[in-house]
Amino acid sequence: MLQQILKDMYVDPEILVELSDEQKQILFCKIREEQLRRWKEWDSQESQRVKKPPVARKPGSKNVNFLHGADQKEWVWVMGEHQQDKSIEEILLDETKHKAHILAEQEAEELRKREEDEIKRKLLEEQERLERERQQKEEEIRRKEEEAALYQSLKEARLAAEKLEREKKKEEEERQKKLVKLRNKVEKELGHARRRESKRRSQIIEQRSSQIFSTFQDARAKFEKAAQESSKEIEIEWIKQEEKSKHAEEETRLFAKRAREEYRNSLHLKIQAVQAFQSGHSKAPELPPKSRVSLPPPSPFVKEFGKPPSREAVIKWFKEYELPKGAGRDTVTGDVAEWFHGIINRNEAESLLQKKPVGSYLVRVSEKIWGYAISFRSESRIKHFLIDASDGTYQFFGTNQSTHVSLAELMSYHKNNPISMIGQEFLHHPCGQSSDPPDYSDLIVGIESTDL
Repeated sequence: MLQQILKDMYVDPEILVELSDEQKQILFCKIREEQLRRWKEWDSQESQRVKKPPVARKPGSKNVNFLHGADQKEWVWVMGEHQQDKSIEEILLDETKHKAHILAEQEAEELRKREEDEIKRKLLEEQERLERERQQKEEEIRRKEEEAALYQSLKEARLAAEKLEREKKKEEEERQKKLVKLRNKVEKELGHARRRESKRRSQIIEQRSSQIFSTFQDARAKFEKAAQESSKEIEIEWIKQEEKSKHAEEETRLFAKRAREEYRNSLHLKIQAVQAFQSGHSKAPELPPKSRVSLPPPSPFVKEFGKPPSREAVIKWFKEYELPKGAGRDTVTGDVAEWFHGIINRNEAESLLQKKPVGSYLVRVSEKIWGYAISFRSESRIKHFLIDASDGTYQFFGTNQSTHVSLAELMSYHKNNPISMIGQEFLHHPCGQSSDPPDYSDLIVGIESTDL
């Protein structure tokens, strides 16, 4: 599993959650070492390659040329640094005045259009009134002509018609004079109105622009005040969060430093032990005993699925490949070990260990990897360590510790040897079952505990 992570340079988030803090730090050390190794390998390959000459640019291709200053570097203008540059406050003030002036002009233009529409409406009404009077006069003349034709002689009718024609012509002249007079009056009124409007419009624009500008300034002042108050609250909260973050960062940095030191020390001690053994001045380094029983090959589940796809797959894996090796078995009595539990999650394990003494532990089957997890009760909290069993042996996930041929052997080894040098976790008090049937019943269903 560790080799696959180093190959892909990726850790599944579900697996990462299950790792203890020590395992995470040491795993990151291994990943960093692999990154450096790959970089050095790539760098050596790049240094051996023959550098190709730069490709000539095709004529007509696009290019970007920067202006250069007196120092022959790219000319850069930073707003606000020049003595003629306006400050941001002055720019915002000018923009506010301009916006207020535009709004005032729009309002004045709308007022002018309404007044012109009113004058045009009055002119149209006056024209309609004159037209109605003209039609009434014509109707009256037509009626008189009909009367003259009926009651008077031809001569009298002709005289009457000439008289009516003169009256009609006179009426038409008077109507035209009235129309001309009306047009002159309307044009005069429009001229006066335009002059008054021009003068009043400038006054209105200036006055309205000042009002709008004041409104904008008041709104901006309120906004700045609210932003300042909010900024103070945010600043206070940010200072508190910053203090917490610094404290947590300092703890994480110290923890990571200790984890790296432990990792380097473990490697250094092993190298010293091997060198001393090879020189014949010391006994062989103390390692966990190796079983003489031949182990089955690694589970094909690992190649087929990569990681457990479901709870059912984990149960099948345990029954076919772990149960025959005695996983969860007490090597003395042959019964189910007191520390062994089934497929339970972190919360369930923590509930079982919450009121137990320091040094209490249990082993649970993991759903995240092909292996197990040790849940350990320390002085400050409950820790969880993943045990990788994907290759047929048992070792802590992401560490450089020795492999074990059985789960019981790993448990026995860490009764006298700490899981990590930082935490000094010794497995002293196994945590048994608290439910009936036990939580491992789905893993060993149909098998008596004495037969395990």
